[in-house]
Amino acid sequence: MNLNQVKKLMDRRKNSHKGENGSVLLIGGSEQYVGALALAGLSSLRAGCDLVTIAAEDKVAWTVNKYAPDLISYKIKGNAFTVKNAKEMVKYADRFDSVALGMGMTKKGEKFVNYFVKKSQRPKVVDADALKTMSFKDFQNSVLTPNENELEMLLINSNKDFLLPKLRESNAKEKAEILQGNLRYFLQNNNVLLIKGATDIIISKNKISYNRTGNQGMTKGGTGDVLAGLVAGFLAKTGDLFKSAAAGAFINGFVADLLLKDKKGYCFIASDIIEDLEKIQKIEARLKKSGSAKEEDKLEKKPRVLDKKATKGTSTSKKKKVIKTIAKKPTKVKKTKPSGNDNPLSRKVVTKNSKKHSAKPVGSRKR
Repeated sequence: MNLNQVKKLMDRRKNSHKGENGSVLLIGGSEQYVGALALAGLSSLRAGCDLVTIAAEDKVAWTVNKYAPDLISYKIKGNAFTVKNAKEMVKYADRFDSVALGMGMTKKGEKFVNYFVKKSQRPKVVDADALKTMSFKDFQNSVLTPNENELEMLLINSNKDFLLPKLRESNAKEKAEILQGNLRYFLQNNNVLLIKGATDIIISKNKISYNRTGNQGMTKGGTGDVLAGLVAGFLAKTGDLFKSAAAGAFINGFVADLLLKDKKGYCFIASDIIEDLEKIQKIEARLKKSGSAKEEDKLEKKPRVLDKKATKGTSTSKKKKVIKTIAKKPTKVKKTKPSGNDNPLSRKVVTKNSKKHSAKPVGSRKR
């Protein structure tokens, strides 16, 4: 996956209308983790889908609405994550192109998740607490986004804990091959596994992809919620589980790498990634204009600016000539012999262009 491929997933037809580019339902949140839904919802919109609805307890939903008016809310009174509400949510989810659940949910939603995941046929992104009590055999038509700890829980729940010693000693390539070979039933049931780490691993039944964008600053809380939202947004637009997972992992890390350069360190936070996602199209246009992938490393560098006096009243082509003149033909200085009573401070310097200009040469500029 690269920037051009992600850009194609984000594109839309000129005559498209509202809702045609996908709608996402996000289920999760709690009084402790209100921000998880907000981060996931906004990142889904940044991925290019048209509409995002968050389903949560009424207090949580109202708080998210206050923070992000771009998100639609489905408010559930009382305890939102019961089996009764799960049955209603399965029907409600049929209105949407993709569903993401688990972000900020906590373990209170265990029964809700168990019922919803098994009964809903919609394309799903399952993250965080929604993974911790589930088995690989429970999923269908889903992208799972576990970190290392959540992956171990899934393997233990699936009676695959015998793989853990091998996986702990393996590199990314070996780990991907081990999991692809031992999770055949899960992968053949139209599922994709996205393992978050220093190198993200994306596995389907016949494909393996590795994503190496990102940095240590992404260990901060909320970056996983942004990833889940991105994958859900791409999934709503494309319907392709593998491409959506690969695109979400790539662009999440790519923007984090830009922020690392821009902030001069690891002081960026998850919401910064969402804000900088809007710059993706500008970055892609600049790369296309330069025609070189090396431009990615120079995005934060400012171009050299000519002195205004040297280029005043000249066209762009003439400005280029001035640059060359400055670079290739420096001003020659002729030394004059001092007379006997000459004061060193009053010596005159004669230049080649002294008739046309004052003491300051044409090409002079501040450095």
